[in-house]
Amino acid sequence: MKPSIAFKLEQLSRRLDELGALLSSEGATRDMDQYRRLSREHSEIEPIADLYRQYCSTQTDAADAEAMLGDAEMKAYAETEIRAAKGRLAQLEEDLQKRLLPKDADDERNIFLEIRAGTGGDESALFAGDLFRMYTRFAERNRWQVEIVSESQGEVGGYKEVIARIIGQGVYSKLKFESGGHRVQRVPDTETQGRIHTSACTVAVMPEADEVGEVVLNPADLKIDTYRASGAGGQHINKTDSAIRITHLPTGIVVECQDDRSQHRNRARAMAVLAARIKDAQHRAQQAKEAATRKSLIGSGDRSERIRTYNFPQGRVTDHRINLTLYKIASMMDGDIGELIGALMSEHQAEQLAQLAEAA
Repeated sequence: MKPSIAFKLEQLSRRLDELGALLSSEGATRDMDQYRRLSREHSEIEPIADLYRQYCSTQTDAADAEAMLGDAEMKAYAETEIRAAKGRLAQLEEDLQKRLLPKDADDERNIFLEIRAGTGGDESALFAGDLFRMYTRFAERNRWQVEIVSESQGEVGGYKEVIARIIGQGVYSKLKFESGGHRVQRVPDTETQGRIHTSACTVAVMPEADEVGEVVLNPADLKIDTYRASGAGGQHINKTDSAIRITHLPTGIVVECQDDRSQHRNRARAMAVLAARIKDAQHRAQQAKEAATRKSLIGSGDRSERIRTYNFPQGRVTDHRINLTLYKIASMMDGDIGELIGALMSEHQAEQLAQLAEAA
């Protein structure tokens, strides 16, 4: 193990002891905010410290076995123990390196998911509907909650655009690599000659901003319009100016929300989406700067970047960033995308480990 990593692990072990003493001291619960902060830090460090204890114990076992090599009767046993210890040490070191990787501060946040139909007309809108169903079913598998914020339905089904809020543990950590261009190749229902068409949609996954302080919205920078909602929704929603359109003048970002018949709730939802879009734009600008010196295996998250192709005639889904092809398109479109998500997360970890090794 590299000395820099060992030093950091020693620091974390000492910090865990400090936290244990603070949490068990008299009056620890007098300031509940501080108590929760210390408890959260303790729970984050404890698994790493436990792995490090196992690593140190295994090192001791290996040293004890090496001391027995001089004994002819114990040599075979000692060699077996040394091989086993080296295997455990290698695995423990890999696990520790992964635990020490910098965490994305947004990983535990809820998200706003935006899907927009692109090239392909009606077929693109239908594909947008298929993608939304895929993510909705994936959310169900993870016990996440899905709330539609805004939708514009296609002429023959699907969506021209749909925005949803997905609420749950670790949502952004699992879906953050879904941003980009998604392409579909299949025979549309409207095709009479059986020709394969290619259509596309764009997906944006944005972490929800904190309600207070994270994204400062100056009222002078906002142009807020109210208008009468269109489409389905009953008599009330179509007869009052309950729909909201907010334009952020410095960036030109426009957000509309009309799904609720309450103007107040539509305004609150639109403001939340606007804050998430601004936060996302800032995040992507930072990524672009970092990409100038090093290109991530997972890509920049650029909306124009084609990240995945869904080929229905061949029954395959290909993620172009990691060159992974899975031949189970039916189950994936039904929300079974865990294998693909896991592969993307693993590639991201491998990239982080490579960077850590270069910096060491």
